[in-house]
Amino acid sequence: MSHTAPSAARVTALSITLPDGTPLLDNAGLTLERGRVHAVTGPSGAGKTTLLRALVGAVPPDAAVTAGTVTVLGHDILTLAPERLRRLRRERLAFLGQDPASGLNPRMKVGRLITETSADKSRTALLDLLEQVRLPTGERLDRRRPQALSGGQQRRVALARALARRPEILLLDEPTAGLDAALRDEIAGLLRDLAHRHGLAIALASHDPGFVADCADDTLVLGPVTTRAPDREDSATHLTQATRHQVRGEEAVLTVRSLTAHVGTGAGRRQVLADLDLDVRPGALTAVVGPSGCGKTTLVHTLVGLHPATGGTLSLHGRPLTGTHRRRGRDQLRRIQLVPQNPLGALNPARTVGSTLARPLKLHLALPADRRASRVAELLTAVGLPETFAARYPHELSGGQRQRVSIARALAAEPDILLCDEVTSALDAETAAGVMALLRDLRTTRGLAVVLVSHDLALVSRHADDILTLGGPDTVSGRATRVHPAGPGT
Repeated sequence: MSHTAPSAARVTALSITLPDGTPLLDNAGLTLERGRVHAVTGPSGAGKTTLLRALVGAVPPDAAVTAGTVTVLGHDILTLAPERLRRLRRERLAFLGQDPASGLNPRMKVGRLITETSADKSRTALLDLLEQVRLPTGERLDRRRPQALSGGQQRRVALARALARRPEILLLDEPTAGLDAALRDEIAGLLRDLAHRHGLAIALASHDPGFVADCADDTLVLGPVTTRAPDREDSATHLTQATRHQVRGEEAVLTVRSLTAHVGTGAGRRQVLADLDLDVRPGALTAVVGPSGCGKTTLVHTLVGLHPATGGTLSLHGRPLTGTHRRRGRDQLRRIQLVPQNPLGALNPARTVGSTLARPLKLHLALPADRRASRVAELLTAVGLPETFAARYPHELSGGQRQRVSIARALAAEPDILLCDEVTSALDAETAAGVMALLRDLRTTRGLAVVLVSHDLALVSRHADDILTLGGPDTVSGRATRVHPAGPGT
């Protein structure tokens, strides 16, 4: 007589609600089987992250389970005693959130980060793990610290760290965000191999239909559970009270000449940008593309003053722009704003969304207190979020909602240049289209210059006016390619 192996985890009719009655998850069900990859998809705000976090017993603060059960490896994880829950997480579960780099100690080197939690601490095992997650073993990467890695490399180090514990269940929230197409394919193959050959139960949340089709055995589609965001055509009119004006001519708002930059220190120091020229035009979208680790994020961090250049010059509106943000004046800081790749790590968890958006209104624009609330409401509406979100905290938002708050915060300073680092990589197709429509409106109505780092070549080809392709120190010299010579906003 044969017996069916018990499921690794089962979620039944689960509903989770905020104190004000807003549903985060509504009647969700999911069964995880050993040896299978389970994908959870759906629009931003549908509850994908909430569902995955429930599987590790991490219901959002202040939220309540109003119905349903969660059984994980034979335990009712929502009622498990704290010490037993910690042991289960430490020994049998692994969860990688949308910002896995935030869990990497910046003072520890990659090798120690991985072996710290590893069941096998030998160097052979370390190199095997690096190879599994498609990281180079011949570049002394294990001796670097996280800040010397690209976003995609940090994400794979976090994955290696999770796999080192040999968990029974692996939960991944947007595991391919910020990765190029080739790496997405490799990660899909890795996850299939881990599940099918090693009997690991894997659940992942993803907006990437191609990735899901490549690696998932089963797919759960969650429907929207929150109020529909305003239409983009309606919300764009609320963005600013400034009158519509024509985009200025072809003169660059930001000029970069012979830019060189390095990452790392000591023996691990390496050049990622060499002799790079770039002209960022008002009203135009300049896309920066290239494989993971080629220096895309380093470039935008250098432009905003968060990473020092080792050579070359920058100028803003024809005036010299000093290298680091500490030496720039307040007006220069206001004019160049960054929307980072991982918004959760960039938003203060102790501040409400309203407080976060009001801060640049006070610091950069000196807007009186009695006018800030209405301006915050305009900014939220402009990025497709309800005005009521001003009272929420970052942990009460989905990844896509946090990304839009991050964009709204950058727009609050009324910049001339918006630097966007993979801002659509963790968004569903509809939300990503809304973000790109918002950026297009800003470019055409206010002459905003946008620099967009992206691995999505289809998106870039549809929206970019100029494209800068990075491929390592030997191939980054020269100027960006003009895609649409007719001018900005096309």
